[in-house]
Amino acid sequence: MADLDVGDAAPQFDLPRDGGGSFSLAALRGKPVVLYFYPQDDTTGCTAEAISFSQLKPEFEKAGAVVIGLSPDSVKKHDKFKAKYDLTVDLIADEERKVIEAYRLWVEKTMYGRKYMGVERATFLIGKDGRIARVWRKVRVKGHAGEVLEAVRTLRRARLSRRRRLAAAIATSHPRCAKWLLLTLRPAKLC
Repeated sequence: MADLDVGDAAPQFDLPRDGGGSFSLAALRGKPVVLYFYPQDDTTGCTAEAISFSQLKPEFEKAGAVVIGLSPDSVKKHDKFKAKYDLTVDLIADEERKVIEAYRLWVEKTMYGRKYMGVERATFLIGKDGRIARVWRKVRVKGHAGEVLEAVRTLRRARLSRRRRLAAAIATSHPRCAKWLLLTLRPAKLC
């Protein structure tokens, strides 16, 4: 199967989450979602990545995005991981790897010359429309959360620009609509 790419519909899922309950991607339709996949809780790279996303969570929220971490670990393990490092990002348990496989991230890896199957570290930025807006594969943790945040901000600015251009075009061709457009397309409502 080919990898998922920009413009593809993001595979939907409903999985158990840390703290109990479940998480549904469909429930977040209408806001950008940062979905980062990582191999295992409480390992060096995965811990650094979770801490980075947690530290930037207020900035992601300000940009209107939700950040979700997903691994094949259990909810119980996620809860311990979050408590140990005071993490604020939501973590989802995909113990059966169905979502990991749907995103085509269950891959053959090599370590010290030994081949094995595992989760490829990757991040998907899913737009408000439920389509993949950006993909990072084989992620290097250092600076990654900041790079993703900038992509979320860029996506938001692009959406604002498109709507403003549309409003200007309508206002130019229909002057009586200009006042209405200014009142209804306030910046807070554009994203």
